[in-house]
Amino acid sequence: MTVPAAERVARRVEHVMGMPVSLALRGLHTDDDEADAAWAAVLASLRETDRVFSTYRDDSVVAAIRRGELAVADAPRDVAEVLALGARAARASDGAFSVWRPGPDAHPVLDPSGVVKGWALERAAAALHAMPGTDSCVSAGGDMVCRSRSGQPWRVGIEDPHDPARVLATVEITDGAVATSGAAHRGPHVVDARTGAVPGSVAQVTVVAASLTDADIDATAAYALGARAAQWLGQRVGRSGLVVWADGTTTTVTTT
Repeated sequence: MTVPAAERVARRVEHVMGMPVSLALRGLHTDDDEADAAWAAVLASLRETDRVFSTYRDDSVVAAIRRGELAVADAPRDVAEVLALGARAARASDGAFSVWRPGPDAHPVLDPSGVVKGWALERAAAALHAMPGTDSCVSAGGDMVCRSRSGQPWRVGIEDPHDPARVLATVEITDGAVATSGAAHRGPHVVDARTGAVPGSVAQVTVVAASLTDADIDATAAYALGARAAQWLGQRVGRSGLVVWADGTTTTVTTT
């Protein structure tokens, strides 16, 4: 049986920025030169982001800023954009979210990880969105941005952080993004920036929004807020989500 083009899904995966980045395509361009070029553009954009923002590479721009070899004011324009997003999120979360963390001798250390992944993936996905007649969904580290020109939604499963083999809920995305913050796969890497403490009452926060940049930042901020995660997320216009608590219970959040 021939599967209609709108239902055929071609998949690709590449390791970039220290994590697997996967792509699903369906429609007019799934496995041709145009799809190859768009995927290459996505990967090139993410590799450039890694060159600038990696906290693991000694040769990154962020590493130079950390060593005091480069002033933030002299860094590439993208750094200023990411820091501005981080500052906005810090204000919105009463300081629970921050791109600065305490370092040796109480000097703040730049760590833009809470902004960069979603921001970078959303920006890179523009190459996919430019392909006519093609639906795309690209994901990295639990965050994804999806576009459906056909109107057929992408179905995205939200896993149970207490049992990753179990799907807690499924959301349908035609033009938007999903981001998840939690400790199930990367350990306790998100802290409340005001105290340095790992939230103990929340296990995972998933946010659905029009923008992956917004979804990723808000998922991280809500997680950092711990017991206030659902209450805070409920005040974020244009977001919806699912908060999984440490005891396994869940709270669904829907805003207008």
